[in-house]
Amino acid sequence: AHKLREQGVGPDVRVGLAAERSLDMIVGMLAILKAGGAYVPLDPDYPQDRLSFLMHDSGIELLLTQAHLLGHLPIPAHVQTLDLADALDSYSTENPVNQTSPDNLAYVIYTSGSTGKPKGTLLAHHNLMRLFAATDEWFAFNEKDVWTLFHSFAFDFSVWEIFGALLHGGRLVIVPREVTRSPEDFHVLLVEQRVTVLNQTPSAFKQLMRVACDSPVAMSLEKVIFGGEALDVASLKPWFDRFGDQAAQLINMYGITETTVHVTYRPITEADTRNPASPIGEAIPDLSWYVLDADFNPVAQGCSGELHIGHAGLARGYHNRAALTAERFVPDPFSSDGGRLYRTGDLARYRAAGVI
Repeated sequence: AHKLREQGVGPDVRVGLAAERSLDMIVGMLAILKAGGAYVPLDPDYPQDRLSFLMHDSGIELLLTQAHLLGHLPIPAHVQTLDLADALDSYSTENPVNQTSPDNLAYVIYTSGSTGKPKGTLLAHHNLMRLFAATDEWFAFNEKDVWTLFHSFAFDFSVWEIFGALLHGGRLVIVPREVTRSPEDFHVLLVEQRVTVLNQTPSAFKQLMRVACDSPVAMSLEKVIFGGEALDVASLKPWFDRFGDQAAQLINMYGITETTVHVTYRPITEADTRNPASPIGEAIPDLSWYVLDADFNPVAQGCSGELHIGHAGLARGYHNRAALTAERFVPDPFSSDGGRLYRTGDLARYRAAGVI
């Protein structure tokens, strides 16, 4: 962090981070944040053309990386590189004086969305901190929890995984890339590391579920949190047939990068597998949501409309995409204090009792 400060890193300065899954990756991320900057995750497994676009579009002038990756990364000529393994013994081991405010950027994650062209979503420190504060009553994470970092750190689900562990004093198990591709090996890791909090896309969990249901070895899971994809609740029937409702609590969380990882919370029980619908639950308490027609009028119960999200979780917008920011982050017609709504592009409808 002190070295980065010397290089001019401070509030709202974007710094690239290209590292393989490792402790170095986490160290680099924390160094950027402690220096006051915002990390731009650049997964070295991404295609070269995507990495090149991200490095140019993000406007980074400094890249934290690993020496063995330098020959494989399309680094622009103007970008300075720092090796995460460099000896920094001459620098203080004390934390640098904090220069950031909650409104300063913490990270910039690129998503493709429906346009196909990657766009950098600008998320501030307050976006992340309020996410855990607002969901604490549901989860009560603590220092005894063991988490996995299963997803690419360039996918926003990783933000929940990494800081869910670190902010609560828990343990974070970094899953090797090859293990993420083998449900059998991943199951072994979950058992051996006594993982208690697992975050999965439904498609990845489907593969793990097949192995877990056939295994006589018990896992230590207490919470399984779904995100990143729509959940077909009926697909979980084999899990409940094998483990019932008494094993880990399964939770469906709809979310979008632009609204800071998660928007909703819905515990799943065995009874839900007999319902053809897949409700996404209730909104996180510090968020608002509306199902609106094309004129921003609320739709009647049972009618479909576009889902809009408001209040605390909204990103600042898109980096260097003012027109798209104005199109997707719109004035909130239901707010008296100049609030905004994010247009998700997702169709939804109200069912009975306000369920969406």
